[in-house]
Amino acid sequence: MAHRSMPLGPYAAVFAPLPAAGRAETVRRRLGEAIALGMLPDGSLLPPESDLADRFGVATVTVREALGTLREDGLILTRRGRGGGSFVRAPQDGGRAALLARLSRVGLGELRDLADHYCAISGHCAALAAERADPDDIARLRRLADVRPDEPHGIRRHEGTFHLEVAATAQSARLTREEMVLQREIGPVLWLADLELAQLPRPGGCADASAGRRTFDAHHAIVEAVAMGNPGTARARAEDHVRELFDAVKTLHRITRRRRNR
Repeated sequence: MAHRSMPLGPYAAVFAPLPAAGRAETVRRRLGEAIALGMLPDGSLLPPESDLADRFGVATVTVREALGTLREDGLILTRRGRGGGSFVRAPQDGGRAALLARLSRVGLGELRDLADHYCAISGHCAALAAERADPDDIARLRRLADVRPDEPHGIRRHEGTFHLEVAATAQSARLTREEMVLQREIGPVLWLADLELAQLPRPGGCADASAGRRTFDAHHAIVEAVAMGNPGTARARAEDHVRELFDAVKTLHRITRRRRNR
């Protein structure tokens, strides 16, 4: 029965059932990105379906649907019988194919919403970091900004590490946790898109070598604003960096949708 102080409309909205399809996709995404990012090691055994259902707070059939999609994506292998179960298959390409498949399934509106949220969190973290960083923090951020990984998987991981360190420098546990959640939700797609577009041939037949340089410059601009103790500039540089990455996502999203519809 609805509480007397709460109008029926809002009460019904609060307690409306979650869409089953959305829950399966959420479980798939969480497990798939944990595998792609190496948080679940190659060959490790996932908990049984009933345990996963209890942990995620969903029905067993929802977990089964999510695991089916992960099998199609080649991210798990399920063996039946004694000693069986669902085993993690670490992608040889560092998760590139899985991330591209996800990009083709997700609507641009949802990606934009996530990017807007990430932009706000990243900007606020940078602004607080500018107010609170000590010399050790700045030295650590400068060392990270100077790193230029060679291979794509390393570049994506380095992006995550850099932004987590900025969040940690903000000295807010809640913001750092939010940064981690958003990295899981949108981070790998943002960083993949910039790299993918850089490898596409240009009119002259050459790849765009400026993507790595753009990220390198963006990180340095954020760190220098933090070092100068300028919250407004630090916020603006962090937001510019996320927006630039999302511009790459929009272009790559169009390309992956076009390929999927052929």
